[in-house]
Amino acid sequence: MRKKEQLNSIIEICPVRNVIARFGNKWALLVILVLSENEPIRYNELHRKIPDISSRVLSGTLRVLEADALVERTYYQEVPPRVEYSLTETGRSLVPIIMQLTEWAQKNMKSIIEHRKDSSNDL
Repeated sequence: MRKKEQLNSIIEICPVRNVIARFGNKWALLVILVLSENEPIRYNELHRKIPDISSRVLSGTLRVLEADALVERTYYQEVPPRVEYSLTETGRSLVPIIMQLTEWAQKNMKSIIEHRKDSSNDL
């Protein structure tokens, strides 16, 4: 049992695994990109810009990004209440990296899809 506890602690303190695991949600990077182009933005407008995400998943994604201090939620006590989302400095610093990843994916997508087809034929 000691080895399992030790392994879990290593995974928890590994900065790459710890941070990247939060992006296992396929929507997190897209939400960050949409926010970077439209901030500040209200929830319904954000949801309209990503129409194929469910309300539940969008809410959960925003909560995770807020907990990681990548997104800031601003609540205005008005009638009716207004909430806006925007990126924090940390969130903004991630945008160029996401853009590089996007460029890499676009450049290599055709080759990756071809290799997937080839390897699925081998199975």
